Amino acid sequence: MSGSSRPQVVVLDYGSGNVHSAVKALEAAGANVELTGNRQKALDADGLLVPGVGAFSAVMDQLAASRGAEVIDRRLAGGRKVLGICVGMQVLFERGVERGIDTEGLGEWPGVVTELDSPILPHIGWNTVDAPEDSVLFRGIRDERFYFVHSYAAQEWTLDVTPPFHEPALTWAKHGTRFLAAVENGPLSATQFHPEKSGEAGIRLLTNWVSSLTSD
Repeated sequence: MSGSSRPQVVVLDYGSGNVHSAVKALEAAGANVELTGNRQKALDADGLLVPGVGAFSAVMDQLAASRGAEVIDRRLAGGRKVLGICVGMQVLFERGVERGIDTEGLGEWPGVVTELDSPILPHIGWNTVDAPEDSVLFRGIRDERFYFVHSYAAQEWTLDVTPPFHEPALTWAKHGTRFLAAVENGPLSATQFHPEKSGEAGIRLLTNWVSSLTSD
């Protein structure tokens, strides 16, 4: 992709960290990228990336204060694509329970984000994933490893999908217990790992997502 054919992607700037590496990775993946908290630009872009690091409750507070939650909901209501990363994935679920604090999430998917049952936390480093054959994000990279930094995750999937809606593509990983490493559900996708820190495999995953923005 080059010039005007490059999709426009906004990285939502709502106070979360790790945004500049996401911008660089998306540019390498073929997008024109803008880091902004501007609501209209976030609504109008071909794709919206929602980063997230730190505590579930803090990220939800930042999204509420910046009206980011409203932007995400409005985009999805219009079938506009959104990609969440790390805690940006976790807050898409109904609730997060972290160090005894039960926080309401965005509720785009049912379920609760809880601590992994593992003797070693946080889960830091490279891990394989079990991606379905029909995954768009993992096209050509199902056997690659990706970089994780987290102690909490969604560990089950309870959304009931009936025709004419398509079954979501669920990708799993394991650290002590099995957890969701990625979800692709209509216009909404998310990864628990950091593609922007996952080397060439991460760039290829982002390229797959960027390419999907103009292919529908």
